[in-house]
Formats: sequence, structure tokens, C-alpha cells
Amino acid sequence: MGNETHVDKGSIHISDEVVSIIAGVAASEVKGISGMGGSMAGSLAERLGHKNLNKGVKVEVGEKEAAVDLFVIVDFGVRIPEVALEVQKTVKKAIESMTGLSVVEVNVHVQNVNFSQGKDDFRTKIKI
Repeated sequence: MGNETHVDKGSIHISDEVVSIIAGVAASEVKGISGMGGSMAGSLAERLGHKNLNKGVKVEVGEKEAAVDLFVIVDFGVRIPEVALEVQKTVKKAIESMTGLSVVEVNVHVQNVNFSQGKDDFRTKIKI
């Protein structure tokens, strides 16, 4: 499936996988996102040295529109609603500017929290 546009000299086809990769890369660049969630197959591929750029991303692409579900891991201590909103904006902008598709929804599913960063700073702030 994917997005296919017909022009005078032929057609342009953008695969679902390309849209998925754009979404995954854009989401992972947002401050407060530690990584992308995913399946065991994805983590196995990563252990073997393969980078899975669409890990934690599910897309539905029509002729002119796309919908995205992102499964993310956030850094400990961040304001999750603010980070999720920034992910939505960033992913929507990236897909629309690169593909010409209209992004109708970006759903952010927080699957885990990364405790390896920010833990000491947060404890200092709340005096644990």
C-alpha cells in the first residue's frame, strides 16, 4: 500500500515503510523521548547490529492522508503531556513536508520510562 500520485510523466509511490521511518526518526529527535517501543523481533534485530528506524511505529496510509500510532519510551522526570504534544507536532510536520500527505492523527502511546537519565536531578528537586 502507500501513497501513489499520478503526474504527467508517470507516478510517484511512497510506501508505508517510508512514512513509518519518517515518523520514527522525527519522534526520536524530540527532547524527552528516550527511544521507541517495539516488538521482540525489533530488539533482536538491534542486538544483531541492525538499526530498525520504524520500530514502535504503526501507520495507515491512504491516497492523500495518513494516521500514525507511536509507541515511545520517555525519559524519567519529563512532563509526559508536553513531550507527547511535541511528538505529535514534530511527526505531523515531518510527514506532511516530506510526503505531501495530510496527517489526520498522531497517537502517542507511552510504553515505558527510562530511568537511566535524570533520576538524580529529579530526586534532588523533590527531596527524596
